[in-house]
Amino acid sequence: MTKRQEIAQETRHKIYTTACSLIEKNGFANVSVEDITRACGVAKGTFYVYFKRKEEIIFECCKEWFSDVDRKAREHNGTIVEKLAFYFKGFMEGVTCGGVELCRQWVREVINPSDSPGEMCGGKYAYDHRHLTDFLNDAVKDGLLKKNTPVDTLVHLFMSELYGMMTCWCMSDAKFDPEEWVGRFAKLQLPNLLAPYVTDTASRKVREVR
Repeated sequence: MTKRQEIAQETRHKIYTTACSLIEKNGFANVSVEDITRACGVAKGTFYVYFKRKEEIIFECCKEWFSDVDRKAREHNGTIVEKLAFYFKGFMEGVTCGGVELCRQWVREVINPSDSPGEMCGGKYAYDHRHLTDFLNDAVKDGLLKKNTPVDTLVHLFMSELYGMMTCWCMSDAKFDPEEWVGRFAKLQLPNLLAPYVTDTASRKVREVR
């Protein structure tokens, strides 16, 4: 790596970490690109060398949270239903921690992706869809779900639930707890959705543990 590339990498990292710190402290809606560049001590134009807009850097900041949720859900000691319930709860915690304005931005990008050119076009939705697809495919490989499990269909159902909950939360102006509601979904509907596809081996292991 050349010296110029090292400087560029350091600058991008500085902008990124400063933005994450400001957003955590003040909230997404209360942080502008100008706030970020002022705190970094760089020109406003420098920001746009590395990030197309504020929402792009926010998504980068949040990726770490959702990747951590995915990892912990995989490591969670339980059935595939319990692992997914853990995933959904952690997912919604990340959404609510980000705040309703950030959630509205994510929903807006899904509803009207033309407003989000390039990688940010439905970026979070595509990111979440890929993670859930990998999660279920790995559950099939690990013998937790049968080989005939309709992964694509289940992923679409789960994404509809998660993003439907996000949309309702935005519409209510954050007047209800989406973590509680997604917990109800995991308890009442998730077991029935997965029941035909849980392997006999996985079921025996659960009975043995109990």
